[in-house]
Amino acid sequence: MKIVSMGQQQWQNKHEIFTENIKELYIAGNDPDMGALDSYNDATIALQKMIGDAIQAGTPFRSLGAGWSWTKIATCKDGIMLDTKQLNTTLTLTRQSVKKSYKGDINNLIFAQCGNGVWELSRDLRPEGLSLKTSGASNGQTIVGAMSTGAHGSSIDVGAVQDYVVGMHIITGPDKHVWLERKSAPVVTQSFLNKLNTTLVQDDDLFNCALVSFGSFGFIHGVLLETEPLFLLETYMRRMPHDDTLKGLMSTLDFSNAALPCGNERPFHFSVVLNPYDMDNGAYVFTFYKRPYRTDYVKTASNADGIGPGDDAPCFIGKLTSAVPALVPVIVNKLLAGVYQPYEKQYGTFAEIFSNTTLHGKLLSAAIGIPLNQVNRVTEILFEMNKTHGPFVGLFAYRFIKKSKATLAFTRFDYTCILELDAAFSDDTKSFYTAVWQRLEDEGIPFTFHWGKMNELNGDRIAKMYGDNAITWMKCRNKLLGAGSLKVFTNPLLTEWGLDQVM
Repeated sequence: MKIVSMGQQQWQNKHEIFTENIKELYIAGNDPDMGALDSYNDATIALQKMIGDAIQAGTPFRSLGAGWSWTKIATCKDGIMLDTKQLNTTLTLTRQSVKKSYKGDINNLIFAQCGNGVWELSRDLRPEGLSLKTSGASNGQTIVGAMSTGAHGSSIDVGAVQDYVVGMHIITGPDKHVWLERKSAPVVTQSFLNKLNTTLVQDDDLFNCALVSFGSFGFIHGVLLETEPLFLLETYMRRMPHDDTLKGLMSTLDFSNAALPCGNERPFHFSVVLNPYDMDNGAYVFTFYKRPYRTDYVKTASNADGIGPGDDAPCFIGKLTSAVPALVPVIVNKLLAGVYQPYEKQYGTFAEIFSNTTLHGKLLSAAIGIPLNQVNRVTEILFEMNKTHGPFVGLFAYRFIKKSKATLAFTRFDYTCILELDAAFSDDTKSFYTAVWQRLEDEGIPFTFHWGKMNELNGDRIAKMYGDNAITWMKCRNKLLGAGSLKVFTNPLLTEWGLDQVM
């Protein structure tokens, strides 16, 4: 493995929200003179040495993906950060590497090294006639970074990124690395394990805990993904009244009598954006439908502002700035007039629809998960608070997704509505967030925070949100890692959240 010191003692996240003081930033890359498997195994050895050196020196160690998070989830103050984006090998599996009992299609399995970007995987899968099942709205994250923070996408019946991961290769210390998979759903054979020179661990609890673990369960070097045959999305965006009909869809996901572009067909993707300053013209309603792949479709085109069908608010909301309260409606409406233009029946593959990696200026983004039966009450609260604690220089956006199997996935309700509050970068926005979280707690409305976005998590809130799941997660972390590794894979945010306990 090639390791290059960048000679810098500060690191800033992608959204330029914070700067962290670190000991050193390194960039790692596979040895170009080796074959894919040999270079991968060579990287495992080098990574073990780095972890061992960190333990010896008592220095925190953190792997870094694309730096997409708004929180310091991927950083380690005064520690070593390793940029993994060049660790982007992919491997296909032979029939000898997969158990006969595996129920999926072997041809849909792909083993991806940690630094693979979501966009890279989509690029490489397409010639094989394959597609990822879902991703975030933007595709700039690394696959392990997206998985480890619970990046949710918004494919109603698919789940989040971590929900199509079926195996993980984790370096747990200087002298140990394991292949982790569910005991209830074994996938690989001893032949595959031999190729990675690793040890098999089959444990459902360990696996489900490690899926969303923020880089604190060791170094996740590679993941085995279940993909699916390439498909198209038929996409629509319409303005619709935010009336009882739409509210009913948002609170039940019952499309049996839906007045949507394709009638009562259940969409692949359903999301709603509310502009609190233009409700007379209705909500922005996005519905995408899954279609068989064909080659003769006309590819979707971005609008004049460079916004495509799958882009979410962070792709453009950074253009907003704090303003005199009386001007906020005018500013928000003017921005949306350009970027949110209704469209009909535009087509693209999943990767073409959810493709944006462009950011325009600083912004703040918070997201919470709420159960469907609380969606309309929470909306009422937002509009009330926009009058008393606003004006909020941003939008209220709603995405929907089924429950994840990951122990600490924030998409933990049977069906979770993900409420996204994307807004201008300002202290007023932060104050609005704080007031909303407190109001929800005062009314006893259950919610969870997106781990990688602006949040106000602490041990008490995590205990309330996750209950025994938080205890299970910490016990599994202690089971997987030795004392030295527990220490170096702990960062200040994990401690702040109360998830660093030795048990």
